[in-house]
Amino acid sequence: MIFGFKAKYLRQQKGLSLEELAERAGLSKSYLHDIEKGKKYPKVDKINAMAAALGADYDFMVSTRASKKLQPIIDLLTSDFIKEFPLELFGLSPENLFELFSNTPDKVNAFISTIFKITRNYQVQREHLYMAALRSYQDMYDNYFEELEEAVRQFRSEYKLDSAFPVTTKVLESLLQEHFGIRVDREAMARQKELRQTRSYYSAARKVLFLNQGLSSAQANFLLGRELAFQYLNIQERPYFTRIVEADSFERLLNNFKASYFSVAMLMEEGHMIEDIQAFAQQVDWSPAGFLALLEKYDVTPEMLLQRLTNLLPRHFGIKDLFFIRMVSDEGLSNFRMTKELHLSQIHNPYANEQNEHYCRRWVSINVIKELKARQLASNGETLIANAQVSHYWQTENRYLCLSVAKSDLHEPSRGVSVTIGLLANEQLQQLFRFLNSPALSTRLVHTTCERCGISDCEARAAAPLALERQRRQERILAAGERLETGR
Repeated sequence: MIFGFKAKYLRQQKGLSLEELAERAGLSKSYLHDIEKGKKYPKVDKINAMAAALGADYDFMVSTRASKKLQPIIDLLTSDFIKEFPLELFGLSPENLFELFSNTPDKVNAFISTIFKITRNYQVQREHLYMAALRSYQDMYDNYFEELEEAVRQFRSEYKLDSAFPVTTKVLESLLQEHFGIRVDREAMARQKELRQTRSYYSAARKVLFLNQGLSSAQANFLLGRELAFQYLNIQERPYFTRIVEADSFERLLNNFKASYFSVAMLMEEGHMIEDIQAFAQQVDWSPAGFLALLEKYDVTPEMLLQRLTNLLPRHFGIKDLFFIRMVSDEGLSNFRMTKELHLSQIHNPYANEQNEHYCRRWVSINVIKELKARQLASNGETLIANAQVSHYWQTENRYLCLSVAKSDLHEPSRGVSVTIGLLANEQLQQLFRFLNSPALSTRLVHTTCERCGISDCEARAAAPLALERQRRQERILAAGERLETGR
């Protein structure tokens, strides 16, 4: 491909047609066409003939070095990212990219150079690119994957789980042992100091799934279901720890997502969940207890429940404008980080901000953590609460129904964690969720970060609106220039 790319670029730079190059090099037009398409690689004598006809030397033609204009494209073509990234998932192929690069190399080169500079300046790692690609893949399919849902249906039928709610830890362990020869060990990980904050590890050589101590039944069920997915779907390229320590390939990241999706879908069967969503949405008043009851019914974590909603709401209810975020607080509730996000249909507010700015303290996802910590101080017992609000974004028409659940961090109980699903409030949402107009559901004016917010009377502000002030100062400069231009 690189040889063909260079050959086509040099030919175009010299203003030669394929016929003219064929005549100069003593080769057929069809043969040169295949070379330029990356389908054939010529022998030494033909390379020399082409190099002479194009005014280049043999070494330049066969190496991966190129001129300043071409080098970024060649670097991309030879990178691990292109080799590992499954372009076919997005309807692309290396040939598609090659055709694009060779047709407009100068413009494509400028674009690729820009991307390289951005990734370098902001220290964007390969893992970040893979995660962004995975989120785009989920968005492309509205986060619903029929082949995985069908595999879950077959699994539940084959192993007679159709009427099992919740699917118990004992049943899942038995399935692993009896059908896949995998035993579960809950003792060994706790003896390894470095693994005390790691939830699981799978040893393929020993056929043992190691689970750490202190897991809830819901957390254990997810990990057992995930391992069943790896085995049942016969996934070979996979991570062995709960979370990928290093995302060294997109395939491994994608397969981890597939196994996680399978586990959640298996524990919350599609048909029953659709009925439960309909029943919950038809309540006239917002009820935190009714929402939390779904966690108990299926014995799942809050994150699993909300992730399942992101699968089923777009597919079965037409609710496609939504986001999912996970927030983590520090011990003193002064700093909040967004550690996970998913956006379907568009980039919704809120979204991750990597500029060390302060997320809006009016978000329900932050206040539900504060509420949990306040209750824990008062009673020293509550471990899980839910809340909801309609978030109206400042100076926009956008309103989101935000459902949020907070709990203590498993390994650092002094920290709070919340997961939130936000649904764009439109006519379709009004028809599905009857409690959208409930008096028990508060509406708050919100923004993304304090630094960019112009709400003047905000009681929860954590930082001055410095970014907004810079923007307004720039607008004043431009307006002054406009006055000079018009003589006013």
